[in-house]
Amino acid sequence: MTTLFDRHRLGDLTLPNRVVMAPMTRVRATADGLATPSMATYYAQRATAGLIVTEGVQPSLIGQSNPGTPGLHTDEQVDAWRPVTAAVHANGGRLFAQIMHGGRVSHPDTTGLRPVGPSAVPATGEVFTPAGPRPAPVPRALDTAEVPGHAGSYAEAARRAVDAGFDGVELHGANGYLISQFLSSNANLRTDRYGGSVANRIRFAVEAVSATVDAVGGSRTGIRLSPGGTFWGVAETGVPELYAALLAELARLDVAYVHLEATTDEDVLVGLRRAWPGTLIMNPTLPMGPRQTGRADADHWLGLGADLISFGRAFISNPDLVERLRLGLPTVPVDEATYYQGGDAGYLTYSAYRHTH
Repeated sequence: MTTLFDRHRLGDLTLPNRVVMAPMTRVRATADGLATPSMATYYAQRATAGLIVTEGVQPSLIGQSNPGTPGLHTDEQVDAWRPVTAAVHANGGRLFAQIMHGGRVSHPDTTGLRPVGPSAVPATGEVFTPAGPRPAPVPRALDTAEVPGHAGSYAEAARRAVDAGFDGVELHGANGYLISQFLSSNANLRTDRYGGSVANRIRFAVEAVSATVDAVGGSRTGIRLSPGGTFWGVAETGVPELYAALLAELARLDVAYVHLEATTDEDVLVGLRRAWPGTLIMNPTLPMGPRQTGRADADHWLGLGADLISFGRAFISNPDLVERLRLGLPTVPVDEATYYQGGDAGYLTYSAYRHTH
């Protein structure tokens, strides 16, 4: 039986365990999207993870969703990431940057630009802005001729990520952001080659991944997906067929991994595991849902054929999560008030387990 602490080969990397730190927005970057020394410390503290996937990093200004998030679209941003990747590598870790284009989940108050999306359909709910939450605006529908440029922005950011010292990138194809919007049947009302049929709805995702593979190689490229997820008001029809078709295309591109969230029934997810020939990272509990992923969830999914297990919130408050899982030590609860407040409190202030004698 595979255990959480067995090694795993991922592309050109050998992971010392199967614990993945899931991407989590922490809004600790500067106003112009630069990574900070505190971010270097934060990720380096968690370098015992088999793999760290960073918070979402915007590939362009128009792709920025939230204020305070880092970018990978200027030379200054590349320079700012280098101390982060160096710190993680110095502590023996491996680090992928999650490339996240927010699409319609953005606001002119954040970027100075009108958000874009597959269609002129706003997200459900309020988006974060520098002045607080605001209703999601109606995005501008992308012209057909513009779409490949936005797919290519993931590849440009991936080139910059590798230049900054990252071991690879994960395209954020989940949770209602741009790739997810194209997969959707209610955010994507297009009648051109990017909308309607399953083959058309997966086209943007495939083009973004294909461009990224061309830029940095399949062994450095992963994608995160949330089959059937409803984040920001997206809906998907024909989920098993949609994702089976997408995985078939991704398999041809020989990417490093697919990272699935538990956003649909387990039998559908198990079917996708069987359909996917490569490494599967499984996030066993609903992101931001009522329950955090624990050891039992991890063991359950390893038994169902997942290769790696991603943990989110538990990594915020337990920088030594791998050791706590290995030894069965208690985990510290996370202070949700510090998720997005900025500063080092609730960011760098969680410590490793202290044994008492």
